[in-house]
Amino acid sequence: MSKDIKVSTSQKGDIAVISIQGDVTAMTGEVIGNAYGSADVSNSPKILLQFDKDCYINSGGLASLIDIASEGRKKQQKIHAYGLSDHFQKIFHMVGLTRCIPIFTSEEAAMKDF
Repeated sequence: MSKDIKVSTSQKGDIAVISIQGDVTAMTGEVIGNAYGSADVSNSPKILLQFDKDCYINSGGLASLIDIASEGRKKQQKIHAYGLSDHFQKIFHMVGLTRCIPIFTSEEAAMKDF
């Protein structure tokens, strides 16, 4: 595991919450993928990605998130995200990731939309 990332999972009802702090890169994508895998094992139909406001995401990290979005779509899971900086919200929009992972301004808004 990279020292540049901290990922934890929790469950809120039928929603699996994956909290991400640090750099989201190709090297740390496996850590996030493993967290998604453990959330998926619990058969959560809803996944909430909680990004720390200081998260940095590069192209390799975006690829990892696209993989998660693709898997979620195949499994008919809903995946939402919140906590992204304005910059990374724009990047999610530019690459089309928001079609699969909508972005919300707060945990409450994301939970309500499920």
